[in-house]
Amino acid sequence: MYSIGEVVLYGSNGVCEITEITTKKIGKDSIEYYVLKPVCSDSSTLFVPTQNEMLVSRMRVVLSSDEIKDILSQKTDNEIWIDNKAERCEKIKEIISGGDCMKLVELIRRMHFHSKLQLKKGRRLHITDERFLKEAEKMVCDEVSVVLHIDRNDVLPLVLAG
Repeated sequence: MYSIGEVVLYGSNGVCEITEITTKKIGKDSIEYYVLKPVCSDSSTLFVPTQNEMLVSRMRVVLSSDEIKDILSQKTDNEIWIDNKAERCEKIKEIISGGDCMKLVELIRRMHFHSKLQLKKGRRLHITDERFLKEAEKMVCDEVSVVLHIDRNDVLPLVLAG
């Protein structure tokens, strides 16, 4: 169970603060919700039913400063790329929905490496890959900027340095 004031990563919505835990009556049922406010954007308030295991599983407390620094210091084997588009999309969806910062950082690094290779051939990343890359970058950049207290625009160079 999470508490009011905790800062969590909630899937691709990024870093959010739990501003309250409230109960809303829907029909005859009373349902308890976590009320999440995104920290890095002014987007709408999110309501996550506390009893919905699938949705709550998309929430996790943000990492510590030391955990972030450890992840950023690790090297990534950028050569690993899944050529089959359908397989790649499934794997990327799995990584993004899992919200594991280390896997997201590895994904971002690999996709940037692959993008550079494509540019050398006069090509670009597939539009689907670009969309996934932006989503992964948002999740990581939001979390790293909040935890390390640095500007969001300074995060991607740190991620790609590994």
